[in-house]
Amino acid sequence: MVVADVVSVPDEVAEKFGFEKVSEEFIGECKSKAVLFRHKKTGAEVMSVSNDDENKVFGIVFRTPPHSTHIGTQCIMWVKKISLKEPFVELLKGSLNTFLNAFTYPDRTCYPVASTNTKALFPDNTYGVDSGGDPKVIPTLTFEQFQEFHRKYYHPSNARIWFYGDDDPVERLRILSEYLDVFDASSAPNESKIELQKLFPEPVRIVEKYPAGEGGDLKKKHMVCLNWLLSEKPLDLETELTLGFLDHLMLGTPASPLRKILLESGLGDAIVGGGIEDELLQPQFSIGLKGVSEEDIHKVEELIMSTLKKLSEEGFETDAVEASMNTIEFSLRENNTGSFPRGLSLMLRSIGKWIYDRDPFEPLKYEKPLKALKARIAEEGSKAVFSPLIEKFILNNPHRVTVEMRMTMGIVLVQPDPEKATRDEAAEREILEKLKASMTEEDLAELARATQELRLKQETPDPPEALKTVPSLSLKDIPKEPIHVPTEVGDIHGVKVLRHDLFTNDVLYAEVSLLEMGTKDYTFVQLNQLIGRKTGGISIYPFTSSIRGQEEPCSHIIVRGKAMAGRAEDLFNLVNCVLQEVQFTDQQRFKQFVSQSKARMENRLRGSGHGIAAARMDAKLNVAGWISDQMGGIRNGCLINLTADGKNLTNSEKYVGKFLDLLPSKSFAETATWNSRISPGNEAIVIPTQVNYVGKAANIYDTGYQLSGSAYVISKYISNTWLWDRVRVSGGAYGGFCDFDTHSGVFSFLSYRDPNLLKTLDVYDGTGDFLRELEIDDDTLTKSIIGTIGDVDAYQLPDAKGYSSLLRYLLGITEEERQKRREEILSTSLKDFKEFADAIDAVKNKGVVVAVVSLEDVEAANKECSNYFQVKKAL
Repeated sequence: MVVADVVSVPDEVAEKFGFEKVSEEFIGECKSKAVLFRHKKTGAEVMSVSNDDENKVFGIVFRTPPHSTHIGTQCIMWVKKISLKEPFVELLKGSLNTFLNAFTYPDRTCYPVASTNTKALFPDNTYGVDSGGDPKVIPTLTFEQFQEFHRKYYHPSNARIWFYGDDDPVERLRILSEYLDVFDASSAPNESKIELQKLFPEPVRIVEKYPAGEGGDLKKKHMVCLNWLLSEKPLDLETELTLGFLDHLMLGTPASPLRKILLESGLGDAIVGGGIEDELLQPQFSIGLKGVSEEDIHKVEELIMSTLKKLSEEGFETDAVEASMNTIEFSLRENNTGSFPRGLSLMLRSIGKWIYDRDPFEPLKYEKPLKALKARIAEEGSKAVFSPLIEKFILNNPHRVTVEMRMTMGIVLVQPDPEKATRDEAAEREILEKLKASMTEEDLAELARATQELRLKQETPDPPEALKTVPSLSLKDIPKEPIHVPTEVGDIHGVKVLRHDLFTNDVLYAEVSLLEMGTKDYTFVQLNQLIGRKTGGISIYPFTSSIRGQEEPCSHIIVRGKAMAGRAEDLFNLVNCVLQEVQFTDQQRFKQFVSQSKARMENRLRGSGHGIAAARMDAKLNVAGWISDQMGGIRNGCLINLTADGKNLTNSEKYVGKFLDLLPSKSFAETATWNSRISPGNEAIVIPTQVNYVGKAANIYDTGYQLSGSAYVISKYISNTWLWDRVRVSGGAYGGFCDFDTHSGVFSFLSYRDPNLLKTLDVYDGTGDFLRELEIDDDTLTKSIIGTIGDVDAYQLPDAKGYSSLLRYLLGITEEERQKRREEILSTSLKDFKEFADAIDAVKNKGVVVAVVSLEDVEAANKECSNYFQVKKAL
């Protein structure tokens, strides 16, 4: 449907379903009609947004301010008519959702579905409490306290409910009324209100310590981050937008002055602090460095303050302001949310005001404040616009906090302490020993019985009659053919060009795939500003993937860029600059890149260790022997990929031709060879941590396994049942899953934030037997197939469709193969599950293990299984 055809909800129809219309607007920025309703009985507020987006979104948000560190806010909401242990998981198994998850904030919890730390700055309100719960305090939480928190806040009276997309707005209210009418009003809206934090009269400084690995160089392990609470009251939309531009000017690109000066100072390795954060009731600003020596802490603070003062006094370069303006305006108008549904992005934007009882329409409307800001800059100059903001909200603002270990809030002075983790564990052990000593034999026996009862409940599947209560599609509802992306293969000046004729709202998306790059001198500041002024962004990165059935991998350099179609010439000129006119001959600049990469890797080790484990296992298994790649000149290995509507594709061809004429046909590179594997053997990457990331993998193609589409269904089922129940529910890990790279044949098991090590490996090794003994009914199998199709048919915006088509072309995946795999998915049987058990036993028998773990856990593992791991200390 088009917006003009959107069905209106007459007042009498809303009244019939128990709702009253509060306000109604057409939001031109997202081409949507939005209506705010209130459920008269409970007070629940409902935002109904109607447009022509097929990727519909439904979400419920509760205001959930924690008043102690006992309770994490992510309690699962009660679901009417469904008596299951994990209703979310069942929906994941058997629906065509394009997004299903839960988000927690310090003051709210969101449950969205789509289909086709703030402690030191806020000592006086709810943000001073850790909304995720303090691990030291959580064990003292009683079930009664947990129930009371849920009863109080997870109630329709405390809810904001969101609908978005091309479905019938009348039907939305009808369905919702069935659920809301059984509730009475509660006092939750008053009890959940967030109080404002008053500004401090003077800065505060707090210094604590964090655990660091033993034996490393602790000299440059400190962090310092300056943070401000910007305002005592919420800001108006124009001020928020202007602060967003200021944030981008100061920190948004590598050429931004505050970011550039900090990184070039040599005082630290990488930026910490997220700049301006405005998702909560009051906005904050944070900036600092990590990898700082103790004697340089005050130098970092002084450099930040002096740079901000200089920016306030001198303002910003005209080209920089133009680049920021174009970058942000392009982003707002393109509304490219990637794999994130657009309706969900708008919901989260709206809820940022709505949750505090402010206008939910306001955050969706940027045209008026953007026009006003551009007019002010044109009339008064950028200095008159931005300098007063720096002075008012930062330089002259006394609400500045120095907090050690709280890197997101306050001036963060983080001092490494290699013995802290050991002390914390000893303190926890002492508490447990005292508790056990206070218990009688009867108490201990009852605890053992209750634990066994809990484990049995966790590992017992839900009964079939309960599973049938979960809404599900049938295989008849599933398209028999894969999603088709229009692709025309042609050439310009002898270079292959892929064209994808798709509606992109006048944006041209381009990818240039190359086998090498040439370089000349060019300043990175000028280039960043040019990219910002003329395009929607340009990125460059290596792409490497195995090709099924081939020894050598597919390896390319890919440049991705986007611009309004009228700027196509600028886009290709700048891509040429990126490829041929940029050379990092400055050793200091190169050192910064290395330091930043090191800092990012350290952050990944702490927060995403499973990704590190997966990459290491892949490097041990992926491609046997040697790979060699004879570079044959840039043009000889070039491929152009374009996505836009037909008219803009045709208009851009002349600029593509000019671009290709500028590429040299002569190769600058000699033949290069690399050893394609790192040494085999089980690795333990040791960091200071209380949780582990455990991986095990093997190449199942080496067993003779031939790829079938059923493997997609089986691997998803293993993740959602066996690994979910044993690694997460029973084992206590935050996540456990498997992944099958069908290009290389590597099948991987991974866990996330896992308290176990060898126990988790035992679960992985039991997967083959789990499949052999598996018995599932037709309904369960159908749900698994449908859930897999939901992954295969994941919703994509036009640029993602074009890029996915490019990757399939590079990897030699034909439309015929895609159809074959789909048919194999749809015809998956229990027999396929049992046959796959033999292939997956390769991981048990020949797999390599990589784990990111604590020193204590790996020492215990090597003691239990003699020298099982090679130990490598990373932090």
